[in-house]
Amino acid sequence: MASTFTPLGVELQATGENAGTWGTKTNTNLQLIEQISGGFTTQSIAGGAQTTALTISDSGTGDVAGHRMIDFTGSITGNQIVTIPLDVQTFYILRNSTSGAYTVQFKYASGSGGTFTFSATNKGTAIVFAAANDGTNPDIIQIQTGGDVVDDTSPQLGGNLDTNSFMIDFDDAHGIRDENGNEQLIFETTGSAVNHIDVTNAATGSGAQIGAVGGDSNLNLKLRPKGTGVIEAMGATNPGSIQLNCESNSHGIKLTSPAHSAGQSYELKFPTGNVTANRFLKVASVSGSGTTGVGQLSFAEVSGGTSWQAVKTSDFTAVAGEGYFINTTSNTVTMTLPSSPTIGDEVVFIDYAGTFDTYTMTVGRNSEKINGAAADLTVSVERAANTLVYTDGTQGWLLKNK
Repeated sequence: MASTFTPLGVELQATGENAGTWGTKTNTNLQLIEQISGGFTTQSIAGGAQTTALTISDSGTGDVAGHRMIDFTGSITGNQIVTIPLDVQTFYILRNSTSGAYTVQFKYASGSGGTFTFSATNKGTAIVFAAANDGTNPDIIQIQTGGDVVDDTSPQLGGNLDTNSFMIDFDDAHGIRDENGNEQLIFETTGSAVNHIDVTNAATGSGAQIGAVGGDSNLNLKLRPKGTGVIEAMGATNPGSIQLNCESNSHGIKLTSPAHSAGQSYELKFPTGNVTANRFLKVASVSGSGTTGVGQLSFAEVSGGTSWQAVKTSDFTAVAGEGYFINTTSNTVTMTLPSSPTIGDEVVFIDYAGTFDTYTMTVGRNSEKINGAAADLTVSVERAANTLVYTDGTQGWLLKNK
């Protein structure tokens, strides 16, 4: 009875044959078994789109398909197909070391069974099982891809990545890219950081949230545009809005852009001076024109808009923009002028009972001059009514009659 051969080329010797050569054939078989169990070889598939057929010969110790690991090499300029004989059953470790952004498919020589394909960008490693599970349509079954991620320059997940309560560490200035290889999210590190960003999703009816959290009790959340760029509140069904909530997030006020139909893209700049009580914001100047003009805001006094207060019968400190009825029927009254005034601040006073000539009213200068003099002002004229307007450090408060 003559010897037979396995699909991987191992010779099965019949009883009593191969006298004098049995040892040589056994050594060849042992070489094949060693090659099948752990042998490494390379296979060039360089060139344009093509099919490379790997074969198994009887006792063929150099056959590529008879090795455990096959490294595909060469510069490819088209999609590649690599086939093995229909009856081969074994595990393969495949590595794609080709250059060129084209696919490499590993399959049986015929039939419509399952195959394994390296994507155009996957220059990694895969473990597959050639099942020989069907005489006509056998399957190539993927067992594992990627191997050590360090060795796989384009690892691919077969499903969602569960971190199992661990973290993902990013190097400084590295992060996540989109499917086209473009940067989408980059992380920058700070030494000994204790604060970070928290992103929270939301159920129906609530908005997703980005928050500042960490070891510090009070944290700002900073948004940083680049160059002359701006931070935009995008519109959707309605114009873009910014809502400022109360501390319980149950109430809030909104700043909202004009609707699209208005065609407005103007800019408003806040005042450069100190904030001042009892003033309103007005557009002091405009650069440019039309829908793209830039308006400079300033604090302005309301014309005729003095805020009159209840009758005063004892000493008090005045507030800019307010008017006072002062009653000196029973005693003198000192009105102390506001501290740290700014140009244009006004304070108004009137002799309520016509008694300034009996009990005087004193204007305390509060470290500022009055009519250019570093002295308080005493008013002793019956029914006096005056307005004090602040000018500067030289003249201080000046009187003007109403």
